[in-house]
Amino acid sequence: MRLEGKVALITGAAHGVKDELMGFGGSAAWMFVKEGAKVVLADIAVEAGERSAVQIREDGFEAVFVKLDVTNEKDWQNAIDVAVSTFGKLDVLVNNAGSAGPGTVEETTVDDWDGQMDVHAKGVFLGTKYAIPEMRRAGGGSIINTSSIYGIVGSPDSTAYHAAKGASRLFTKSAAVQYAADNIRVNSVHPGFVTTPMTVAGFNTEPRRSWLLGRIPMGRIGDPDEIAHGMVYLASDESSYVTGAELVIDGGTTAQ
Repeated sequence: MRLEGKVALITGAAHGVKDELMGFGGSAAWMFVKEGAKVVLADIAVEAGERSAVQIREDGFEAVFVKLDVTNEKDWQNAIDVAVSTFGKLDVLVNNAGSAGPGTVEETTVDDWDGQMDVHAKGVFLGTKYAIPEMRRAGGGSIINTSSIYGIVGSPDSTAYHAAKGASRLFTKSAAVQYAADNIRVNSVHPGFVTTPMTVAGFNTEPRRSWLLGRIPMGRIGDPDEIAHGMVYLASDESSYVTGAELVIDGGTTAQ
């Protein structure tokens, strides 16, 4: 029970339905409750999110769903309020909501750019901003920001996505320094190529799949659970001396 007594809010957590392909957030929600946490699942996908929360409760755990557009300040205030009013406090925030953004510099429109920055940079900023006061009241906490290996290295496309994930990476370090004295830890997770509801269509087509496998030293595409295990570690007291760090989970892709 590595998260016993903790309350966690996880964004981008709608895809957590059993026997269906899960996202990072859905997989993390299940792992968190099995480790003793009470969880608020947050997403814009209401139907899937409600189904996931119901299944978690049916298995005997404590979880609720709240609709959250991470680019909307009022939605964030409401989501934090739901967590605290339902479970009494907030210990862990996982800023995991994300969207895809392919395109070279010339192919990227201003709307593409703004959309990626809104979700991956502004969304992380707003979540962190409104979580901090509650974590301070709780005596500390852990904020986990899902960045990407594309927040560390470049690629032939996904210009706006790279920029936005890089922004969340450096925002993480700034927040970590600012709030370390409050016992609030802030770290980023950097998944490599992992099959999720957002990536499955593209990853299963050729020549894309062969190109991906050729970049991964371990020779396979990752599973959402392998990312969620890292989130459990960062949410737990096992990582009590870890802040401002980058946890790269990529099968060795960025080691070369």
